[in-house]
Amino acid sequence: MATARLTALSHRGLPILHRAGGRRGNPPGRALHTGTPSASHRLTSSYVQGTSDIPLLTKTVSQCLDNTVERFPDREALVFHRDGVRKTFAQLKEEVDQAAAGLLALGLKKGDRLGIWSPNRYEWVLLQFATAQAGIILASVNPAYQALELEFVIRKVGCKALVFPTQFKSQKYYDLLKQSCPELEKSSPGGIKSKRLPDLSIVITLDSKLPGTFHIDEVMQAGDSSHMKQLRATQQSLSCNEPINIQFTSGTTGSPKGATLSHSNIVNNANLIGMRLGFTEQDYRVVIPAPLYHCLASVGGCMVMALHGSSCIFSSPTFEGKAALESVSQEKCSFIHGTPTMFIDMISQPNFESYDLSSLQGGVIAGSPVPPEVIRMVISKMHMREAVVDPDAPGMFSALGARGAQNCQEMEQL
Repeated sequence: MATARLTALSHRGLPILHRAGGRRGNPPGRALHTGTPSASHRLTSSYVQGTSDIPLLTKTVSQCLDNTVERFPDREALVFHRDGVRKTFAQLKEEVDQAAAGLLALGLKKGDRLGIWSPNRYEWVLLQFATAQAGIILASVNPAYQALELEFVIRKVGCKALVFPTQFKSQKYYDLLKQSCPELEKSSPGGIKSKRLPDLSIVITLDSKLPGTFHIDEVMQAGDSSHMKQLRATQQSLSCNEPINIQFTSGTTGSPKGATLSHSNIVNNANLIGMRLGFTEQDYRVVIPAPLYHCLASVGGCMVMALHGSSCIFSSPTFEGKAALESVSQEKCSFIHGTPTMFIDMISQPNFESYDLSSLQGGVIAGSPVPPEVIRMVISKMHMREAVVDPDAPGMFSALGARGAQNCQEMEQL
């Protein structure tokens, strides 16, 4: 059997890699051939650029946010509808820098892993971009995880820091962590030494300050001018090829599997999603009822926001059909992203007809196969004539599989 070789071709000024095969002497112009690359054309990159009029971007996450802040400083970037939180791009950028400097002040550095284990709230997005600014790798942890699942993820990823609220509904995060890390309660903040979680040294809480933890407000105030200088130097050293996020599958065939994503993965995914939805310089308002640990919200929502200047409206900490409809109606949103079961729930609300959804144009239906009758109802009843349907999730939204909707339902039952 002939050994396959990769041959570099040039197309519109971009390197394009094709698998070589067949016999020598293929006619000129054939994409597949067996010509051996000369030493001067030795391959140094694993990226593949197919035939396309859209070049891949080579920006980091922080560069994308910085550029958008310059374009739309006074436009709303984030609204957490239930919490009454509203942030413009300029406000978000200022607080992201503060949080990033604070993380460096706590001793975190480029390449360290920080896990966030929380339902949808402003601090999730704040830390999503703060970690990216500082080159810290964010691990997106399902907020429904119980003690053994959490322990597995922290050990697998090697989380040095973990962020969570002390409690949400029946989920007592601090108590669950103590099952794997009993040393937490008697530790000084930032000085945790755990037998079962040897990498974990920093725990940050988002509401009540408890023994062994930093409060998020302390993190925001920890950085000084020296840490801000360190942050700027770190940003200059970042490459779009470096890892920045670890997302986990649902674990239906065993323990959750972590997929490591680079700046390039996330930025280009978000760029193409925004282009597919037709986003321009206009202020598009997008309701996000999906969970932030899922790439539909964190990439399809927040990263698209940071790149295209759209506004993300988070309707509730976990999915509630009524809250999503209220957000569309009250915030006059043009798009909504969700899973098929979320759209079924919204359409099935007993007072569905009372909500003004006339502002809706489209959105994304992703996370599992979508029955044709659901698509027809979404188009006819919710005015989403520009809906993008992702039939089986892995392609358009990177790492997560078809159980995203079920995970959302698990959170509702807590």
